[in-house]
Amino acid sequence: MTVARPLPSRQVAKRWRMPLVDSAPTPWGVGAHQRVRPGLHWYVLIVTAVDTPGSYVQVCLDTPPRVASLGVGVHGTASLRDVFRLPDLWQLHLYRYAAELTVDGVTHAIRPGRVSLVPPGAVVQFRYRGRSEHLYAHLELRPIGEPLTVPVMQDAGAETRMISDLLQQAVAVHPRSPARAASEVWAALWRVAELAAPVGAAAQPHAATAAAIAHIEAHLAEPLTVPGVAAAAGVSHNHLIRLIRAATGDTVVAYIRRRRMERARHLLRESTLSIPAVAASVGMGDLQAFNKACRRELGASPRAIRALGG
Repeated sequence: MTVARPLPSRQVAKRWRMPLVDSAPTPWGVGAHQRVRPGLHWYVLIVTAVDTPGSYVQVCLDTPPRVASLGVGVHGTASLRDVFRLPDLWQLHLYRYAAELTVDGVTHAIRPGRVSLVPPGAVVQFRYRGRSEHLYAHLELRPIGEPLTVPVMQDAGAETRMISDLLQQAVAVHPRSPARAASEVWAALWRVAELAAPVGAAAQPHAATAAAIAHIEAHLAEPLTVPGVAAAAGVSHNHLIRLIRAATGDTVVAYIRRRRMERARHLLRESTLSIPAVAASVGMGDLQAFNKACRRELGASPRAIRALGG
Protein backbone atom coordinates (compact mmCIF):
# COMPACT_ATOMS: atom_id res chain seq x y z
CA MET A 1 0.00 0.00 0.00
CA THR A 2 1.33 3.43 -0.92
CA VAL A 3 0.33 6.34 1.28
CA ALA A 4 0.72 10.09 0.99
CA ARG A 5 3.39 11.63 3.15
CA PRO A 6 2.07 13.14 6.39
CA LEU A 7 1.29 16.82 6.25
CA PRO A 8 3.32 19.11 8.53
CA SER A 9 1.54 19.76 11.81
CA ARG A 10 -1.12 22.48 11.86
CA GLN A 11 -1.16 22.82 8.10
CA VAL A 12 -4.46 22.71 6.32
CA ALA A 13 -5.02 19.26 4.85
CA LYS A 14 -4.86 18.90 1.10
CA ARG A 15 -7.94 17.69 -0.70
CA TRP A 16 -7.34 15.14 -3.40
CA ARG A 17 -9.81 14.90 -6.26
CA MET A 18 -10.83 11.31 -5.57
CA PRO A 19 -13.94 9.77 -4.01
CA LEU A 20 -14.10 9.72 -0.25
CA VAL A 21 -14.54 6.04 0.63
CA ASP A 22 -14.30 5.71 4.39
CA SER A 23 -12.34 6.80 7.41
CA ALA A 24 -9.33 4.92 8.68
CA PRO A 25 -6.53 5.17 11.21
CA THR A 26 -3.18 6.35 9.91
CA PRO A 27 0.36 5.27 10.59
CA TRP A 28 0.97 8.66 12.25
CA GLY A 29 -1.57 8.34 15.03
CA VAL A 30 -3.86 11.19 14.02
CA GLY A 31 -7.31 11.26 12.48
CA ALA A 32 -7.67 10.93 8.73
CA HIS A 33 -10.00 10.10 5.90
CA GLN A 34 -8.93 7.50 3.37
CA ARG A 35 -9.32 8.26 -0.31
CA VAL A 36 -8.90 5.33 -2.63
CA ARG A 37 -7.83 5.06 -6.22
CA PRO A 38 -7.04 1.71 -7.86
CA GLY A 39 -3.69 0.57 -6.53
CA LEU A 40 -3.21 3.60 -4.29
CA HIS A 41 -4.40 4.65 -0.85
CA TRP A 42 -4.22 8.32 0.12
CA TYR A 43 -4.83 9.92 3.49
CA VAL A 44 -6.14 13.40 4.14
CA LEU A 45 -4.85 14.31 7.57
CA ILE A 46 -6.91 16.42 9.93
CA VAL A 47 -4.21 17.64 12.32
CA THR A 48 -5.49 19.54 15.31
CA ALA A 49 -3.40 18.76 18.33
CA VAL A 50 0.18 18.11 17.26
CA ASP A 51 2.81 20.81 17.73
CA THR A 52 5.79 20.97 15.43
CA PRO A 53 8.53 23.19 16.87
CA GLY A 54 9.85 25.48 14.19
CA SER A 55 6.60 25.66 12.22
CA TYR A 56 4.17 27.40 14.58
CA VAL A 57 4.37 29.31 17.83
CA GLN A 58 1.83 30.16 20.49
CA VAL A 59 1.98 33.77 21.55
CA CYS A 60 0.02 35.88 24.07
CA LEU A 61 -0.52 39.52 23.10
CA ASP A 62 -2.92 40.77 25.77
CA THR A 63 -0.16 42.87 27.35
CA PRO A 64 2.55 44.96 25.66
CA PRO A 65 6.01 43.48 25.16
CA ARG A 66 9.19 44.54 26.87
CA VAL A 67 11.51 45.48 24.04
CA ALA A 68 15.12 44.57 24.79
CA SER A 69 16.57 45.65 21.44
CA LEU A 70 15.44 46.64 17.99
CA GLY A 71 16.92 48.11 14.86
CA VAL A 72 18.18 47.20 11.41
CA GLY A 73 20.20 43.98 11.42
CA VAL A 74 22.98 43.69 8.84
CA HIS A 75 24.26 40.17 8.15
CA GLY A 76 26.03 38.16 5.47
CA THR A 77 29.11 40.38 5.33
CA ALA A 78 31.55 38.48 7.56
CA SER A 79 29.89 35.08 7.09
CA LEU A 80 27.10 33.62 4.97
CA ARG A 81 25.90 31.49 7.89
CA ASP A 82 24.79 32.38 11.42
CA VAL A 83 23.68 29.89 14.10
CA PHE A 84 22.52 31.15 17.49
CA ARG A 85 19.84 31.19 20.21
CA LEU A 86 18.21 33.92 22.27
CA PRO A 87 17.46 31.95 25.46
CA ASP A 88 14.94 34.41 26.94
CA LEU A 89 13.76 36.61 24.09
CA TRP A 90 11.38 36.39 21.14
CA GLN A 91 12.68 37.43 17.71
CA LEU A 92 10.53 39.41 15.28
CA HIS A 93 12.09 39.94 11.83
CA LEU A 94 10.77 41.69 8.71
CA TYR A 95 12.91 40.76 5.71
CA ARG A 96 14.19 42.72 2.73
CA TYR A 97 16.18 39.94 1.07
CA ALA A 98 16.18 36.32 -0.06
CA ALA A 99 17.83 33.71 2.15
CA GLU A 100 17.02 30.65 4.22
CA LEU A 101 16.04 30.33 7.89
CA THR A 102 16.00 27.09 9.86
CA VAL A 103 14.22 27.10 13.22
CA ASP A 104 14.60 23.99 15.39
CA GLY A 105 15.25 21.90 12.30
CA VAL A 106 12.42 23.30 10.16
CA THR A 107 13.60 25.28 7.13
CA HIS A 108 11.77 28.35 5.80
CA ALA A 109 12.45 30.39 2.67
CA ILE A 110 13.14 34.06 3.37
CA ARG A 111 11.86 36.49 0.75
CA PRO A 112 11.34 40.27 0.75
CA GLY A 113 8.10 41.06 2.59
CA ARG A 114 8.11 37.95 4.74
CA VAL A 115 8.03 38.16 8.52
CA SER A 116 9.15 35.64 11.12
CA LEU A 117 8.37 35.22 14.81
CA VAL A 118 10.76 32.92 16.68
CA PRO A 119 10.24 31.87 20.30
CA PRO A 120 12.83 32.07 23.09
CA GLY A 121 15.36 29.26 23.18
CA ALA A 122 14.88 28.14 19.58
CA VAL A 123 18.03 27.29 17.64
CA VAL A 124 18.08 29.41 14.49
CA GLN A 125 20.31 29.13 11.46
CA PHE A 126 20.46 31.76 8.75
CA ARG A 127 22.01 31.08 5.35
CA TYR A 128 22.59 34.33 3.47
CA ARG A 129 23.37 35.04 -0.18
CA GLY A 130 25.33 38.19 0.53
CA ARG A 131 24.75 41.40 2.49
CA SER A 132 21.31 41.08 4.07
CA GLU A 133 19.32 43.69 6.02
CA HIS A 134 16.17 43.19 8.06
CA LEU A 135 14.19 45.05 10.67
CA TYR A 136 14.24 43.21 13.97
CA ALA A 137 12.91 43.37 17.52
CA HIS A 138 14.06 41.21 20.43
CA LEU A 139 11.44 41.19 23.14
CA GLU A 140 9.84 39.56 26.15
CA LEU A 141 6.17 38.56 26.15
CA ARG A 142 4.22 37.70 29.26
CA PRO A 143 2.02 34.57 29.12
CA ILE A 144 -1.16 36.49 29.92
CA GLY A 145 -4.38 36.01 27.98
CA GLU A 146 -5.55 33.64 25.29
CA PRO A 147 -2.63 32.19 23.29
CA LEU A 148 -2.69 32.69 19.53
CA THR A 149 -1.23 30.13 17.15
CA VAL A 150 0.96 31.88 14.58
CA PRO A 151 3.20 30.51 11.80
CA VAL A 152 6.90 31.06 12.38
CA MET A 153 7.21 32.44 8.83
CA GLN A 154 4.54 34.32 6.89
CA ASP A 155 4.19 36.54 3.85
CA ALA A 156 3.09 39.93 5.15
CA GLY A 157 1.54 40.79 1.77
CA ALA A 158 -0.45 44.02 1.86
CA GLU A 159 0.51 44.48 5.52
CA THR A 160 4.23 44.74 4.75
CA ARG A 161 4.23 48.54 4.50
CA MET A 162 2.29 48.99 7.74
CA ILE A 163 4.43 46.53 9.72
CA SER A 164 7.58 48.14 8.33
CA ASP A 165 6.35 51.63 9.27
CA LEU A 166 5.51 50.49 12.82
CA LEU A 167 8.91 48.88 13.34
CA GLN A 168 10.79 51.82 11.85
CA GLN A 169 8.87 54.20 14.09
CA ALA A 170 9.74 51.99 17.08
CA VAL A 171 13.42 52.10 16.13
CA ALA A 172 13.32 55.90 15.88
CA VAL A 173 11.64 56.53 19.25
CA HIS A 174 13.16 53.73 21.34
CA PRO A 175 16.17 55.71 22.66
CA ARG A 176 13.98 58.49 24.12
CA SER A 177 10.70 56.66 24.75
CA PRO A 178 10.91 52.88 25.30
CA ALA A 179 7.23 52.76 26.26
CA ARG A 180 6.15 54.27 22.95
CA ALA A 181 8.50 51.95 21.07
CA ALA A 182 6.91 49.00 22.87
CA SER A 183 3.45 50.19 21.78
CA GLU A 184 4.57 50.34 18.14
CA VAL A 185 6.07 46.84 18.33
CA TRP A 186 2.91 45.60 20.04
CA ALA A 187 0.80 46.92 17.16
CA ALA A 188 3.15 45.22 14.69
CA LEU A 189 2.85 41.92 16.58
CA TRP A 190 -0.94 42.05 16.41
CA ARG A 191 -0.78 42.61 12.67
CA VAL A 192 1.60 39.67 12.29
CA ALA A 193 -0.67 37.47 14.41
CA GLU A 194 -3.67 38.37 12.27
CA LEU A 195 -2.03 37.73 8.89
CA ALA A 196 -3.50 34.23 8.89
CA ALA A 197 -6.33 32.75 10.92
CA PRO A 198 -4.94 30.50 13.68
CA VAL A 199 -5.45 26.81 12.91
CA GLY A 200 -8.58 25.49 14.59
CA ALA A 201 -9.95 28.99 15.22
CA ALA A 202 -12.99 30.55 13.66
CA ALA A 203 -12.46 32.00 10.23
CA GLN A 204 -11.40 35.63 10.01
CA PRO A 205 -14.10 38.08 8.89
CA HIS A 206 -14.50 38.62 5.17
CA ALA A 207 -12.51 41.71 4.12
CA ALA A 208 -15.71 43.39 2.92
CA THR A 209 -17.36 42.71 6.28
CA ALA A 210 -14.49 44.39 8.09
CA ALA A 211 -14.65 47.33 5.68
CA ALA A 212 -18.41 47.67 6.14
CA ILE A 213 -18.21 47.56 9.93
CA ALA A 214 -15.34 50.07 9.96
CA HIS A 215 -17.42 52.41 7.76
CA ILE A 216 -20.43 52.08 10.05
CA GLU A 217 -18.36 52.73 13.19
CA ALA A 218 -16.79 55.83 11.65
CA HIS A 219 -20.12 57.29 10.53
CA LEU A 220 -22.58 56.52 13.34
CA ALA A 221 -23.24 60.25 13.72
CA GLU A 222 -24.22 60.56 10.06
CA PRO A 223 -27.02 59.18 7.89
CA LEU A 224 -26.24 55.58 6.95
CA THR A 225 -27.95 53.59 4.21
CA VAL A 226 -27.46 49.99 3.15
CA PRO A 227 -26.47 50.98 -0.43
CA GLY A 228 -24.00 53.52 0.98
CA VAL A 229 -22.36 50.97 3.29
CA ALA A 230 -22.27 48.42 0.47
CA ALA A 231 -20.52 50.93 -1.78
CA ALA A 232 -17.96 51.69 0.93
CA ALA A 233 -17.28 47.97 1.31
CA GLY A 234 -17.09 47.37 -2.43
CA VAL A 235 -19.87 44.77 -2.57
CA SER A 236 -23.45 44.61 -3.76
CA HIS A 237 -26.42 45.44 -1.56
CA ASN A 238 -27.51 41.79 -1.32
CA HIS A 239 -24.01 40.49 -0.68
CA LEU A 240 -23.56 42.99 2.16
CA ILE A 241 -26.78 41.79 3.77
CA ARG A 242 -25.52 38.20 3.69
CA LEU A 243 -22.09 39.14 5.06
CA ILE A 244 -23.44 41.21 7.96
CA ARG A 245 -26.01 38.56 8.81
CA ALA A 246 -23.28 35.90 8.91
CA ALA A 247 -20.94 38.04 11.01
CA THR A 248 -23.40 39.58 13.49
CA GLY A 249 -26.70 37.73 13.24
CA ASP A 250 -28.41 41.03 12.39
CA THR A 251 -29.64 42.76 9.29
CA VAL A 252 -27.56 45.77 8.26
CA VAL A 253 -30.20 48.18 9.56
CA ALA A 254 -30.53 46.30 12.86
CA TYR A 255 -26.76 46.25 13.32
CA ILE A 256 -26.52 50.00 12.74
CA ARG A 257 -29.36 50.61 15.17
CA ARG A 258 -27.77 48.37 17.80
CA ARG A 259 -24.39 50.05 17.53
CA ARG A 260 -25.98 53.49 17.77
CA MET A 261 -27.85 52.52 20.89
CA GLU A 262 -24.79 50.93 22.48
CA ARG A 263 -22.86 54.14 21.94
CA ALA A 264 -25.75 56.22 23.21
CA ARG A 265 -25.98 54.12 26.39
CA HIS A 266 -22.25 54.60 26.99
CA LEU A 267 -22.46 58.37 26.56
CA LEU A 268 -25.58 58.68 28.70
CA ARG A 269 -24.02 56.71 31.56
CA GLU A 270 -20.41 57.79 31.40
CA SER A 271 -20.47 61.40 30.18
CA THR A 272 -22.18 64.68 31.04
CA LEU A 273 -23.08 65.43 27.43
CA SER A 274 -26.60 66.77 27.09
CA ILE A 275 -29.22 64.35 25.85
CA PRO A 276 -29.63 66.29 22.57
CA ALA A 277 -25.84 66.11 22.07
CA VAL A 278 -25.86 62.36 22.69
CA ALA A 279 -28.70 61.92 20.23
CA ALA A 280 -26.83 63.91 17.58
CA SER A 281 -23.61 61.97 18.19
CA VAL A 282 -25.37 58.75 17.17
CA GLY A 283 -27.06 60.21 14.11
CA MET A 284 -30.49 60.85 15.68
CA GLY A 285 -31.20 64.57 15.74
CA ASP A 286 -34.92 64.03 16.36
CA LEU A 287 -35.24 63.81 20.16
CA GLN A 288 -38.63 62.13 20.01
CA ALA A 289 -37.26 59.41 17.72
CA PHE A 290 -34.21 59.07 19.99
CA ASN A 291 -36.42 58.68 23.07
CA LYS A 292 -38.49 55.98 21.36
CA ALA A 293 -35.37 54.16 20.16
CA CYS A 294 -33.92 54.16 23.70
CA ARG A 295 -37.12 52.75 25.15
CA ARG A 296 -37.35 50.10 22.44
CA GLU A 297 -33.69 49.04 22.34
CA LEU A 298 -32.45 49.81 25.86
CA GLY A 299 -35.65 49.41 27.84
CA ALA A 300 -35.73 52.91 29.38
CA SER A 301 -35.83 56.59 28.51
CA PRO A 302 -32.58 58.54 28.07
CA ARG A 303 -33.09 60.25 31.45
CA ALA A 304 -33.65 56.91 33.18
CA ILE A 305 -30.55 55.41 31.58
CA ARG A 306 -28.50 58.41 32.71
CA ALA A 307 -29.86 58.06 36.24
CA LEU A 308 -28.58 54.48 36.39
CA GLY A 309 -25.01 55.79 35.97
CA GLY A 310 -22.04 53.48 35.38
